[in-house]
This record gives sequence, C-alpha cells and structure tokens, in this order.
Amino acid sequence: MLASLDVQLADFTGAIITADSEGYPQAARTPMASAAPSLVLRPADTTDVARAIRFAAASGLPVAVRGGGHSVAGFSTVDEGVVIDLRALDSVDVLPDRRVRVGGGALWRHVVDALAPHGLVISSGDTADVGVGGLTLSGGIGWMVRRDGLTLDHLLAVELVTASGDVLVADAEHHTELFWALRGGGGAYGIVTAFEFEAQPTPTVAFAALTFPPDQVESIVTGWVLHMRQAPNAIGSTVVLANPLAGGQDAPVVVTLVRSDGGDLDESVAALASIAAPVSADVRRRAYAEILHPGAELPLGLRAVVRNGFVAPDAADDAALAVARIAGEAQPSSIVLHSLGGAFADVPVDATAFAHREAELMITTFAVGPDAAADGIRVRMDEVWDELEPYVTGAYANSLDGSAADAVASIYPASTRVRLAQVKAEYDPADVFSRNFGARPAPAATEPGQG
Repeated sequence: MLASLDVQLADFTGAIITADSEGYPQAARTPMASAAPSLVLRPADTTDVARAIRFAAASGLPVAVRGGGHSVAGFSTVDEGVVIDLRALDSVDVLPDRRVRVGGGALWRHVVDALAPHGLVISSGDTADVGVGGLTLSGGIGWMVRRDGLTLDHLLAVELVTASGDVLVADAEHHTELFWALRGGGGAYGIVTAFEFEAQPTPTVAFAALTFPPDQVESIVTGWVLHMRQAPNAIGSTVVLANPLAGGQDAPVVVTLVRSDGGDLDESVAALASIAAPVSADVRRRAYAEILHPGAELPLGLRAVVRNGFVAPDAADDAALAVARIAGEAQPSSIVLHSLGGAFADVPVDATAFAHREAELMITTFAVGPDAAADGIRVRMDEVWDELEPYVTGAYANSLDGSAADAVASIYPASTRVRLAQVKAEYDPADVFSRNFGARPAPAATEPGQG
C-alpha cells in the first residue's frame, strides 16, 4: 500500500505523513491517545477529503477521522491504519442572520474567537480546545445547555463526504434521515467537512465559582439539585466533587454557575450560601471565552478512564444522595454533576439521534493514571457505577472511554439504534467509518426464499 502512495494519491494536495516523516510522532498521537498508524493524511480541502476517503477505503485498512482529537475512547487515531486529520479545515465564517459556517477541523476556540466581536455564541461544551465535529455529532453539553439546548440543536446543515467519496449537503430538506442521524449519532456516516449553525446573542455572562468544605457535601449536593430544579433556564451549573488532585474524598465541593441572559447570580449564590458557608466565592461578569476550560493533553504513558450516565427527574434526589456518599469514599475519580432540563428537554425525543432528553442530571466520573494502572482504576470505577446503577439511564458518547460495555450499549435506545443502522447501511454499508460508538450497518433485506 505505502509503496504506491505517489500513484494512488497523485492529486492529493494536503500533507502525507508516513512513519518515516519528521512529524510522524506528533501526527500519530492525539491529546488523549497514542497509536502507530500506517499513514496520516491531512487534507487541504473537501476535495482532498474525498480523495483521502477513496484511498483509505480501497486500502482495506482501518480508518480514523480526527477533528480535535479529544476522543477519550481513542477513536481519533489507529494502529496500522489511515488517519484522516481535518486540522486544515478550520475556517469559521460568520454569515448573515446569525448563521455560522464552521470547518470540520475547527476547535471551539476558533468559533468563540470568531463570534466574540459580533456578540454571538453557539451553545458548546465547556472546553475551548475540543473539536467542533466530535462534540456536535454526539451532542454538546455545556454551560448554555439549559438555555439553548445541545450544540447539535443549533445545527442547520452539514457538508459531508460519504464512504464512496461523494460530497453532499444534509439539512431539514435534503438527506433528512442522514441529517437526523448526524445530530447525535456520531461520526459513523461520513466525514463532515463543514457545519452550519445558528448562533445566539450573548455579549457577556454572569459567573460564580463557590467552594464548600467536604463535610458539607450531602447538604450542598442535595440543595443544589433542588435549587437548579427551579432556577431560570438561563443558568447552567456543575458540581465537582472528590477531585483527586485536590484531596480526593477530602477535596472541597466546587459549584460553578453561569447565567447567560444578562441577569445576575445574586439569588443563586445567596441560596447556596444559605445551605453552607462557602470557603471561597468568585462572582463576576466574564466573556464567554473566559469560562471555557483549556483543553488537556495526557502525557505519554497516562490513560483517562471516563464514564457517565443520565439521571431522570424521579431519580435525581436519590442520585444526589448516592453521589454525596460516594464522594466521601476512597475511590479514584473526580465526580462531576451537570444540571440539565430547560431547552435541553424541549426537543422531542425522536427529533434527533440524541434521545436522552428527559434527563435532569448527568453524572460523569473521570480518573487518570499510568497505563499499567488503568485496569485497576476501571475495576474500582465499575464498583462506583454499581452503586449508581439504580439511578442512571443512558450514557453520553462524548464522555466515555469505551471500556464499559453496558454504558456504551445505553448510548442509544433500541429504536434509535435500529434507525441509525438503517442510515448506516445506506451511506456506509462497508463500515469504513467504524471507529465510533454509532450503529453498525443494518443487514440487507433478503428476498423471499433466499438466505
């Protein structure tokens, strides 16, 4: 395969990186995973992407598509395969009527920086350096999820290159079933080279970070759940507990609130402070870019162990008590609670491939350790999730390392997975794009008397 690269990729105008190339070590790994691909292709444009796909499909090698490269499951690189790295497709164009066209290789930092002069924001995750593609195709849960919904809820159209190398546009009127699948079904159906979003006006936001003593964890977590249940949808919030870098079970409880409708957080801060006196409080107005976390890159030899689950309203109070209890135990993970509801829940369950709209909370556990310790961390994390199992339903693809089969299986309800498999069979029947949590192609129907 590699011996005939010059012939097979003669018209390819982007970068071709092999194991002999000077930049191969950096090109082979991502911020979250290491691998040894046979080849890394960095297309210069959509036409190049089509060339890369045709080449990769013909090679018979496994294919990994890289946007930002922050897949904790390691999907953005692959051993002995072809990586199609979209980093050159990072343009952000602000169009009339708050429409924004974003290249498939852009990071959210690029989007935020381009929109800031216009006083606009697209509801995104809470991290600046993750890729637009991976976040959008599987959801997009961040500070504005209660006000504006998921990132994918603001998607108007996509430009996509199929497994056969064809370029098409999917939206509400064209390739509608594919457009449904791309909003939550992940990257299993082709390579998105451009997204078109509708942005929302948001000049600055009110921000508050409150730190509470760990011995108040139960009252703070349960009180936070009650408060967020009645808080304005314009307020997004998280709680971080048991951070191993801050003392584990003795770590402070950190509550962050962001309000994005021009109002203040005085009432929320006062309500939480009435439950327990905060050790510290940072309350001020900030630009949206300032509240996004910087992206992390794992040093070589370390691995992230990540899992999550959604919590329905009728289980939220009991789940809060369970989380508070677990936070006081010796276990290896940070525990993060995201408040959902509001606009997140306003979209009908079957309107997009993201189906867990009924959830009030999302619980995420995150731990990092040496490769040799990863299996042990997972065993202890499984024990944590055994305790949480009665309260959770479903999982969020963007915050899974892929090691928990039950969590992966719960990303899509059965009816959603069947529908996704049918889309997959139409647009990628050979499963060229297999490195994702999406459905595999549905089997072809047999004629009567056959099979």
